[in-house]
Amino acid sequence: MGLPWKLHGDGRTVSASTIVAPDERLTWPRTIGLGVQHVVAMFGATFLVPLITGFPPSTTLLFSGIGTILFLLVTGNRLPSYLGSSFAFLAPIGAATEIGGIPLALSGIIVVGALLAVVGLVVHLAGAGWIDRLMPPVVSGAIVALIGFNLAPAARDNFTKAPVVAVITLAAIVLCTVLFKGLVGRLSIVVGVVVGYAAALVAGQVDLSAIEKADWVGLPTFTAPAFDPSQMAVYLGFLPVVLALVAENVGHVKGVGQLTGRDLTPLTGRALFADGISTVLAGVGGGSATTTYGENIGVMAATRVFSTAAYWVAAIVAVLLGLSPKIGAVISTVPAGVLGGATTALYGLIGVIGIRIWVENRVDFAKPKNQLTAGVALIMGIADFTFTLGGATFGGIIIGTIAAIVVYHLMDLIGRARGTDPVTPPATDDERAATGGVPVEPRVGAAERD
Repeated sequence: MGLPWKLHGDGRTVSASTIVAPDERLTWPRTIGLGVQHVVAMFGATFLVPLITGFPPSTTLLFSGIGTILFLLVTGNRLPSYLGSSFAFLAPIGAATEIGGIPLALSGIIVVGALLAVVGLVVHLAGAGWIDRLMPPVVSGAIVALIGFNLAPAARDNFTKAPVVAVITLAAIVLCTVLFKGLVGRLSIVVGVVVGYAAALVAGQVDLSAIEKADWVGLPTFTAPAFDPSQMAVYLGFLPVVLALVAENVGHVKGVGQLTGRDLTPLTGRALFADGISTVLAGVGGGSATTTYGENIGVMAATRVFSTAAYWVAAIVAVLLGLSPKIGAVISTVPAGVLGGATTALYGLIGVIGIRIWVENRVDFAKPKNQLTAGVALIMGIADFTFTLGGATFGGIIIGTIAAIVVYHLMDLIGRARGTDPVTPPATDDERAATGGVPVEPRVGAAERD
């Protein structure tokens, strides 16, 4: 485990030419402060997911903390990461909840987590090369982009319920991003939600009665999953999320490796496995599924502190917050208008992060196979193409994902056989860094400036 951590220098300062490595730490007061900073960085996105899906916020916070501890243990305390709520699950959770409520959605989360854990074991034993072959950048970028853009109608619905508050929230997010540098700029979503919440309070759109009744300390609400073999289409709708989570975790490992100057590729399988098991645990107890967070990579890049000790602090703080029903009650009072403004930005960012994958990997859109792969997948995802087969209904995300993989590999196979599509070497890590700054995983917050 590498515990305890070695003290970096005098434990008080970090020079411009060095970083605090994962197996190092600053003094404990400073490490605790950095841990709390990581909690603040993940908080905005993590609590928005349960608000959107109807899951208990306190339960989500509890399992995000537990998941982070599990991640650190599985990766041998060598890969700094916080596991927060995943936005990739929003569309399939919404579809499952409409059919069978939160218990059915939780069973879908468990299926995805179990599959991700299996993928992690395969990667650990066989390497990650097959992932790059199955999902080259044009495919993975298209999948991530269509997941974000497919959610646009949900953002619109909340936005129109209280358009004035929604505009105030969105404007605060945009202005905070461009007006402030460092941590404040990175926390634009949190700032926007706070400003929007204040506007909603003034407008009388917030019901505070639940906050007054909630206890300061207590167990969160636990919900058991309910598996239904007759809802196979629902479970199939969750499968594209596995591909997005794989891309997220691989991107996280590469990004942190480049920032720390270490080859962390051997930890890819462990990261995937840990995230999968964490997601399973969350699904069993009624929390939101987890994923690695780009927001926290931004904090590490800004502070030059990559110590996993800070993440242990963050995880413990998240667990404590999860054990406060009062905190959960406050989060649950965020009104629709605030959600509408925040999700308009967030869902757009998810879509743009998919596009950023193309930019960082220098995808050549002069090639017809790349044009059609991205174009067909995006149209199917954004328009939410829906097909019914044998009583099962498949939505735009799964249809678009299948289309991206099939179109690319079919055109690639035929192009190679006919000699009409010369092979282009993949972009190197240095080339990706030159086009996109610090490589980060495809999830919300990663598109903010580094």
